[in-house]
Amino acid sequence: MARHKVEICGVNTADIKVFTNEEQVELFKRLKQGDISAKEELINGNLKLVLSILKPYNNRTDNMDDLFQVGCIGLIKAIDNFDLGHEVRFSTYAVPMILGEIKRYLRDNSSLRISRSIKDLAFKALKIKEQMTNKNGQEPKISEIAEKLGVTEFEVSHALTSLKDTVSMFEPIYNDGGDVIYLQDQLAETENLYGLEDKISLKKALNKLKPKEKHILVERYIIGKTQMELAEEIGISQAQISRLEKNGLLNIKKMIQ
Repeated sequence: MARHKVEICGVNTADIKVFTNEEQVELFKRLKQGDISAKEELINGNLKLVLSILKPYNNRTDNMDDLFQVGCIGLIKAIDNFDLGHEVRFSTYAVPMILGEIKRYLRDNSSLRISRSIKDLAFKALKIKEQMTNKNGQEPKISEIAEKLGVTEFEVSHALTSLKDTVSMFEPIYNDGGDVIYLQDQLAETENLYGLEDKISLKKALNKLKPKEKHILVERYIIGKTQMELAEEIGISQAQISRLEKNGLLNIKKMIQ
């Protein structure tokens, strides 16, 4: 099969060796046994993964070399934290971590000027959110964060929203050789399409779901989080989030028909 040359940040993807899943498993076993060279092989063997994630951002930053290095930091973190006991492919585990580093870099280097006070409040809210999530095993409500900080819910919501970068709904997020995942696929539908009777039926059906399915649907369709964000927060793959979401929606549909 012909290997086509694609260059990003001066890296020719045709020259990058791509490991099979079995080869990566062996490398992680070597790394766990203290073979440092296995880590370097894992980094070099997954550069194409970083490059594939960077493609949609090609027109959003003047320095792709910096973004490539940031993506590599996410890759290294993924390698350092990956556990074969997860029983998922490394790429499935690594994508959210690489995306997380890239998003943080773009957010912190955004051309939009956000006031220092709003940014400080947002970071305080994120810290409180993380502390409460770790303590209680679930994410706190905006009202709970606001109460902790002594501010209004609107102030917390506005501050957190100000950190989010604006992107196209049709931006491809990831393509693993199968169906392309677009940003619009990860967005919640917020239009008020239902009447009071429908809302009551939906609420009853939602309360009958399994806790994890209910949590994902609430976070997706009420809070407005993306599948990628949930995958990173819960610690499972985006594909698993998608399956749980579809199962939850299917169960609700059966209950209200």
